[in-house]
Amino acid sequence: MSLQMNRRLFLTTTVCALAAPAVVLSSRSANAATTTLTLGHGAAPGNPRTVAADKFAELVKQKTEGRVQINVAGAETLGSDSAMLTSLRTGALDFTANSQGAASAIVPELNALGLPFLFENTDKAMAVLGGPVGAELNKRFEAVGVVPLDWWDNGIRHLTNSKRTVTSPADLAGMKIRTPADPMTIDIFQALGAGTEQIAFGELYIALQQGVVDGQENPLANIESSKLQEVNKFISLTAHKWEATPFLMSKIAEARLGKDLEAVRAAAKEAGELQRKLSNEKAAEVLDKFKTNSAVEVVEVDHAAFVKATASVADAWKKKPFGDFVAQVEAAARG
Repeated sequence: MSLQMNRRLFLTTTVCALAAPAVVLSSRSANAATTTLTLGHGAAPGNPRTVAADKFAELVKQKTEGRVQINVAGAETLGSDSAMLTSLRTGALDFTANSQGAASAIVPELNALGLPFLFENTDKAMAVLGGPVGAELNKRFEAVGVVPLDWWDNGIRHLTNSKRTVTSPADLAGMKIRTPADPMTIDIFQALGAGTEQIAFGELYIALQQGVVDGQENPLANIESSKLQEVNKFISLTAHKWEATPFLMSKIAEARLGKDLEAVRAAAKEAGELQRKLSNEKAAEVLDKFKTNSAVEVVEVDHAAFVKATASVADAWKKKPFGDFVAQVEAAARG
């Protein structure tokens, strides 16, 4: 081999050796610039909450030009709603599309949104949340280390059971109804004369199948996506309450976002608009599907009788330490 060829080989090898660390450093720098956060929720695949959570992750990546990546974990893979809220407050979880009932354990005032027959649709609820009521709830959440980004829709809730047709409160006598660990919902069904039991949503299908409880209450979209109609053929359109899906961020995650915080907030709002739209559409779609399904029975109820039977619930909640806020929410909804 000639001297000239040896020299060229040496130079080529040396340049490659020097360039290699630069490539590694460049890669590490790019990775360091990416903030990866996790969003947890409890909804099943196909649920509007699931679709919107995935959309949120997509929008965040787009709006931050890849600087923030969101990993989405649904179907209670990170634990129950209550467990996810604990993780959120400690910073082990960054975002959660959670349930109103579980979130009311850390912000009791949130219970007021679930007063029986308070909101007849999502638009009316959102109008109230867009004013002083929502502003006060935001303050309450931030005081416990949580930042509300938006109010997603968990829909109008209805009753299902495996025993018989229910059209009046009297028909619930002797039944055991699963409710979330939500004091307001428990009070509503006890006022209606039913027994209540709290079971995690992920365990509900089996609990109904095995007869641990006779029935449950949920929005139609949740009933359908978790196939609860397979084990509860009697569906009563009670519309006894509306519930939010608080979309929440940890204050620890907020501090990590820096200049990308506003982009994340915008993504949450945009995903929320999609979620509420899908939730309303899904409710109508599922109702039509149930009505044409010969394996289930869908009935209207004596609405006035249910309203009368639960009137005492609002009165009792107005006597609690945050009773003034309960009255404020009721007045805003009725006004």
